[in-house]
Amino acid sequence: MDIDIDLRDRTELLSILPHRIATLSNGNLHNSGIYVTEIPHNPLSMQSTLNYKEAEDRGYFKFDILNVSIYQQVKNEEHLLQLMHKEPKWELLQEENFVNQLFHLNGHGKVLKKLCPTSVAQLAATLSIIRPAKKYLIEKSWKVIMNEVWEKPNNNEYYFKKAHAFSYAMLVIVHMNLLCEQQNL
Repeated sequence: MDIDIDLRDRTELLSILPHRIATLSNGNLHNSGIYVTEIPHNPLSMQSTLNYKEAEDRGYFKFDILNVSIYQQVKNEEHLLQLMHKEPKWELLQEENFVNQLFHLNGHGKVLKKLCPTSVAQLAATLSIIRPAKKYLIEKSWKVIMNEVWEKPNNNEYYFKKAHAFSYAMLVIVHMNLLCEQQNL
């Protein structure tokens, strides 16, 4: 199990937080994974000697600390809350130039034109549908999509869990509203 935490600059946190660096199955460093508890590790590199799957099997809890540059444009907590609570201009998701500026949605203008999301739940489902395990839902109705999109796939194809998709949907809304604010839309 792991928790993803999005920050404007992860180096600030990592400079003050004692941690061990997660390792991938091939022995390379995990791009964002850390452990904040003791774990078998190389004392020189602070890299875990267990890959993240072995560590999880042994009960170690990993945090993925991710840089999300969008947050660098957010002035403060009050500004973030305003951006989160403002209804986005959903119709902008039909404009390819606008979509290509968006976090996680750039390059997916055709899917957005087809689905026309108009709510956080639909946007979260759309973010899930553009992942391999759920691509088959692109041609389905919203009723079918919402009934199937959060079911765990039987194969090992990549998919978004519901909580992850909703978190990123809110970040997309923040980004949409930031772009509108910056471009006076």
